[in-house]
Amino acid sequence: MRLTFALLAAAMLFFYSGAWAQLPVQPANPITAPATNRDTSKQENSKEWHDEPVRIYRNRAYSEKKEFLPDTSIHHFHRRKFLGTWYRNLGNLGTPAASQLFSPENLGQCGPSLGYHVYDEYRFDADSLLYYNTTRPYTSFGYELGSKLEQTLRLLHTQNITPRWNIALQYRKVNSAGYFRLQRSNHDLGALSTQFKSQNLRYELFGAIVYNKEQTDENGGILGDSLLSDGRYSDRGTLPVALDNPSYFNTSSQGQRSSVTNTLRDFNVLLQHRYTLGRRDTAYNADSTQYNIVLVPRFSIGHRLEAGSAKHRFMSLLPLQEDWHSFYPGSFASSDSVYSEQYQRWIDNRFTLSGFIGKGTKQVSLTAGIGNRFDDFYTDFVTGRDELSMVSTYLSGTLQKEALSAGAWSYHADAKLFISGAAAGDFTLNAALNKDFGPRLAVLSLGASQQLSEAPYAYTIYQNQYFAQRASLNKESITSFWGRLASPRLGLNLGIRSYVLSNYIFLADSAGDVSNGKLLLSQHAGSFSLTQITAQKQQHVGSFVLDGEAAFQALAGQAPLYVPALLARLSLSYESNLFTNALHIASGVDLRYHSPYKAPGYSPFYNRFYYQDSYTSSNYPEASVFFNFRVKRFRAYLMLDQLQALWWRNTVIYPGYPSQDMMIRFGFEWVMVN
Repeated sequence: MRLTFALLAAAMLFFYSGAWAQLPVQPANPITAPATNRDTSKQENSKEWHDEPVRIYRNRAYSEKKEFLPDTSIHHFHRRKFLGTWYRNLGNLGTPAASQLFSPENLGQCGPSLGYHVYDEYRFDADSLLYYNTTRPYTSFGYELGSKLEQTLRLLHTQNITPRWNIALQYRKVNSAGYFRLQRSNHDLGALSTQFKSQNLRYELFGAIVYNKEQTDENGGILGDSLLSDGRYSDRGTLPVALDNPSYFNTSSQGQRSSVTNTLRDFNVLLQHRYTLGRRDTAYNADSTQYNIVLVPRFSIGHRLEAGSAKHRFMSLLPLQEDWHSFYPGSFASSDSVYSEQYQRWIDNRFTLSGFIGKGTKQVSLTAGIGNRFDDFYTDFVTGRDELSMVSTYLSGTLQKEALSAGAWSYHADAKLFISGAAAGDFTLNAALNKDFGPRLAVLSLGASQQLSEAPYAYTIYQNQYFAQRASLNKESITSFWGRLASPRLGLNLGIRSYVLSNYIFLADSAGDVSNGKLLLSQHAGSFSLTQITAQKQQHVGSFVLDGEAAFQALAGQAPLYVPALLARLSLSYESNLFTNALHIASGVDLRYHSPYKAPGYSPFYNRFYYQDSYTSSNYPEASVFFNFRVKRFRAYLMLDQLQALWWRNTVIYPGYPSQDMMIRFGFEWVMVN
């Protein structure tokens, strides 16, 4: 708690010290200079920055700036901020998570990779960061508190140093002891981004620095579902777990620590910049009271540099023989430990040339590039080290047209192909088409992708000082087609996606027994397809809001994969404005359900989910009640989560990993604009 208040005080100090001159910001396409107000006699009458209204823009690198309106919705404010609609963790916030709406683990991957993805929903990704531009310093601070010392902190601060230079800082803290023994999580995640545009509009730069550190204690899961109904274990902290080690004693402020831990750290620096040639012009508004200096681009040269590292560490201190019998038939000395560290370091350097065709809102950009990438991997297992280095060359290309006028089509296509090195032959192709038919109709999006990628490094070797396992795997092929139709007027969203996978890479239970620790680094030689249909509908009846989401999944062909045929979430709430619209409230109930299926298992030894076909996850619907409210820029919620646990046993999400007991959660978000 002291850390939380210290961070809040620091954020507010930084916020109020930011009295730097902030000037109006204009959309990026067409590229514009700061607007200057003029009267009809051409006499300047520019206003001071503090007289201008608050305007905030955000975008991804080299894409159109869009005005950002801080989220004031309270409809789903109580839901987890880091986990998508269909994601489930191991029963404690911060623990490994996977989506019940299947998505290939290596989707979007082209070229060498380390292969650990169970923390992806919590972490920052340099390639996905948003860049801001604002006329006022903007700060968003969020804090959530739950039973059993569950805490989440979120901080975003952004401001312009000059009208053409912005910085943004983000930080997340996730920490929770959990209801069950030895399942503590502790994450620290941070990102810094900046964008700059020169006064002549020809040079622009996007920079990002990301650091993620995720730590979890591993308990191996409870010893049986029947124990959840045993009155002796009404205190879930006393329920026996698989990796309880009486010979190991280490405590923290959150209680007893596990002797088995997984830690993943990554650090990434990304620099993208380009210089554009073109004709400068003056564009006036309708009554000639304002003008903008615009740059009509014709050609640009760009450079992208990415450098980073990722390190995964597994430790089992004072190991017990019964935990490792399937790996190692020998015995451990009293001071032994099991240790393994896998590491990747990379440098990616790319040069691009771009041309621009067309004028105004019909402009299309074409980009071609060549890149060189260096990757270094190792597995350190105390008694030795496995090392692998590779140098690769690749080609890239992009075709893009943005919708810069109402009702226009936008489209995007990109490709990447490795032509030399160990990753030669890896490629990705992506294409998307989008059209907004207006607020009374719908938005249509269509897309397709194809990729061929090699197996991640962690799937080809697993080794500690007592056990070694290696696999030689072929490249994995993933084909995807998708479409979305959204109608804001009807409150309706429909989607369809189809996957075709060949040489599917996965982990498999080697003995058909979920208690067996050793897994196989496996590959499915054939092909199979998966079709998903999603639907979401929101209906207002007076002050009541009914919001439902559903997903249907169907597999075709033999596959080492099980998915729930039906996923559903339903929210019924009462929403109203009180005290002459000063207070906005939303109160109701949330329900979620999935049809029975053989949920994947989770292995603490590999820190990954795996395919199993011996345990079926079948649960009652889950329920929570919530009360959300908003006063100006302050939002908060209070809820009772996992309400069904008052009458039934805990929902078992994955084999051996049940959800929390009924718990109280509270959270707020405060937006500050200077």
